Amino acid sequence: MVDILPDRAKKGRGAVSNRSGRFEPFEGYRIADGWSTAEEILAEKTRTTVTDEHPKSIIATNQSPDIPFERSINPYRGCEHGCVYCFARPTHAYHGLSPGLDFETKLFAKPDAARLLEDAFRKPSYKPKTIQLGANTDPYQPIERTRKITRDIVEVMARYNHPLGITTKSDLVVRDLDLLGPMAAKGLAAVAMSVTTLDPKLARTMEPRCPRPEKRLNAVRALSDAGVPVAVMTAPLIPGLNDHEIENILSAAADAGAVAAEYIMLRLPLEIHDLFEEWLHAHVPDRARKVMSLIRETRGGKVYDSAWGERMKGTGVYADMIEARFKAARKRSGIAHNAASGFKQRTDLFTRPMSTIRQPSLFD
Repeated sequence: MVDILPDRAKKGRGAVSNRSGRFEPFEGYRIADGWSTAEEILAEKTRTTVTDEHPKSIIATNQSPDIPFERSINPYRGCEHGCVYCFARPTHAYHGLSPGLDFETKLFAKPDAARLLEDAFRKPSYKPKTIQLGANTDPYQPIERTRKITRDIVEVMARYNHPLGITTKSDLVVRDLDLLGPMAAKGLAAVAMSVTTLDPKLARTMEPRCPRPEKRLNAVRALSDAGVPVAVMTAPLIPGLNDHEIENILSAAADAGAVAAEYIMLRLPLEIHDLFEEWLHAHVPDRARKVMSLIRETRGGKVYDSAWGERMKGTGVYADMIEARFKAARKRSGIAHNAASGFKQRTDLFTRPMSTIRQPSLFD
């Protein structure tokens, strides 16, 4: 009988395991095969790989009444930030990969994104509406430092005066202030910065490769000083884990210059439920049972409810208390808007590329 090696939290990674996705017919396990000791196998580093992909179009659309935008672009699939609660994790299962460690180590990049966007702008039928970067995975995750795909997209948006929204957890967004500042002056750009906790220790385990909370608040300040309107997203709020920080986060956000704030209650669809529970037992075992109990209290006794109008905020007494506290803290801090109502980008400045036909490249 072989010994199955236990899953163990890895430094710098969010998911504890690499459990198979929901479409896979078999479940894999690690065993000590005699070539290496169990400790050597468990200590092996998980390295990040990036694969280029070449879609035919780049603008995604949605009809969700819970989301304040219809169009989005995701320069990358998978995210090295490694946030254990990330609602995008289950998408890796569509490609035969694990929503666990695979999601944060097997990444996909879209190097043609800027060209595809400009091609879309050329179409006579194209009508401008705000395009959101970071609707699924973070456009400023670590590989953006070298790949600069997000930078290329923002350059196209700036060139044609197209309205843009950005959601990120990274202070790398400040790199693009030379583009975002002038766009914001025209009413074309806004940024939402996710600040989930002010506790560096909690952030380090829950969002292991994200910039520290302090650096994110510094980015809010830099963006605000450059005239870019910034919202702070307390997303997700996790009952019993970070919900006690609502008032402090909003106060710090206001001090940094945020003009809007919003929250999203923790969502645990599909594989995220098991991954999150594994993380709780690995990192905060003394609070695991309480946190899961409170999560169920905000979801009608279930772990998750995907109903429109409820999935983002939850229901019940505890969820209502969170909402009341958040609104009161937002008002007390002087933040005037929520993210949905606070940002309205202009569409009337859009200029279509002069040629409706892209000149072919020698290398096409």
